[in-house]
Amino acid sequence: MGRLVIVSNRVPVPKRGEPPAAGGLAVALKDAFSGRGGLWFGWSGTAAEEPADVVRHARRAGVDYAVIDLSQQAYDGFYAGYANSALWPMFHFRLGLLSYDRDQAECYRIVNRRYADKLMPLLRPDDTIWVHDYQMIPLGAELRARGSKHRIGYFHHIPFPPWAVFSAMPGSEELIRDLLAYDLVGVQTHRDLTGLMDCMAQGTGMKLRAGGEVRFRGRRTLLRSFPIAIATQEFADLAAESVKSAESQRFATSLVGRSLVIGAERLDYTKGLPERLRAFGALLERFPEHRGRVTYLQVAARSREDVESYKDLKREIETLAGRINGDYSDADWTPVRYVGRALPRGTLAGYYRMAQVGLVTPLRDGMNLVAKEYVAAQDPENPGVLVLSRFAGAAESMPEALLVNPLDAVGMAEAMNTALTMPLDERRDRHAAIFRRLRENSVESWAKSFLAVLEGKDGAEAAPSRAAALSVFQPRVISRSASTSSDRASGEREGSQVASLPIAWTRRAR
Repeated sequence: MGRLVIVSNRVPVPKRGEPPAAGGLAVALKDAFSGRGGLWFGWSGTAAEEPADVVRHARRAGVDYAVIDLSQQAYDGFYAGYANSALWPMFHFRLGLLSYDRDQAECYRIVNRRYADKLMPLLRPDDTIWVHDYQMIPLGAELRARGSKHRIGYFHHIPFPPWAVFSAMPGSEELIRDLLAYDLVGVQTHRDLTGLMDCMAQGTGMKLRAGGEVRFRGRRTLLRSFPIAIATQEFADLAAESVKSAESQRFATSLVGRSLVIGAERLDYTKGLPERLRAFGALLERFPEHRGRVTYLQVAARSREDVESYKDLKREIETLAGRINGDYSDADWTPVRYVGRALPRGTLAGYYRMAQVGLVTPLRDGMNLVAKEYVAAQDPENPGVLVLSRFAGAAESMPEALLVNPLDAVGMAEAMNTALTMPLDERRDRHAAIFRRLRENSVESWAKSFLAVLEGKDGAEAAPSRAAALSVFQPRVISRSASTSSDRASGEREGSQVASLPIAWTRRAR
């Protein structure tokens, strides 16, 4: 078995003597590395005016880390620019916030070429490469242009919109064709898979048929959904222990017996934070019996502070929190507590466990692991209730949560009221059903299932998919409405010529 090579935009290199990072992708991939060795490659997190053009190496707990720096100009164009000002809003259906600049788009590709240049010499013939997320979409094509014959998979962590949204991005056809360089493209949910398939069909002119694959130049690209998970029991144990800590007990004392509603995420316009605050204000207005009896804690760790839309969002949230507190506070009660920085994972786990309501209401999210962590953290004998946006990927596997439209402030207020007044037996039943599903779908099984399909183990390549198949050999697009049973029975039809090759496949490697 060859090594596993992970490529991500940011590489969390542990400091010597310290354990690996406890959250995010590091947890998801911890077990994937075990037993086979591996390399984790990507950006160091450092942007300098004149960065050293070298790859820096470290080895921690059996994993090799290889990182490179970016120039400040590359960071501004690739990361702060195209990735986060154009791709991020587009993938989250926020076209009004999309800011496209052609020079930044080219910088995005230049950085991916540089990543490919630096990664290729580090690869061994039997390596399996797993590329993560939207910052790296062109990387597979760049590696192929340099002669890579490896199995290369790509996992898309954020939502994948339909072509009607995706096509608003200049250069959208090239981005879609870049994905054909991968042997496997994974997304979070069935909804995302539907969006990906729509983009593949309309962005390349390919015909849909049964099977879940694209055949191009002798390579088969499989399209699958792999809902990412958490280490459920590990987080449950962490929460049970953390709630006993002095910090958690001090926080519990400050609540003075009041119910706790909690929200915790990165400060981002996709998370629906202003809408959530308005909903909490509506709860206090429409259900006055909760005044003085419930406290809302919102943790919103600052991020991307060099992007103007994030600065505007921070000001809006602070204004809304201040307005609610001004309207409803008493001398001994402040309804909203707003923490604008990250809290340690253990601290949050303890806070989740003591919260009667978990408020997870993004406007759009690929999955949202906070929803899963909140449920995992609960005391099964006296659990809280999850209020969850129907536009979070997690909603597909959590029908027992109270599902809401995050744009409906009154609807969310009613859901919070339902959660705060829900009988214990119903709370237990809802929690038990979700928790059982979380345990059955572990983070370990997520990574293993992706790699099994990518590497063709145990017949995984032939596994059924909810995706339709694509083939460049029958390129005419057939709409869903036209794809009747009689059409399928009559066989394949002739069509137009396939779209052009991915640019990176035909250009000379730089």
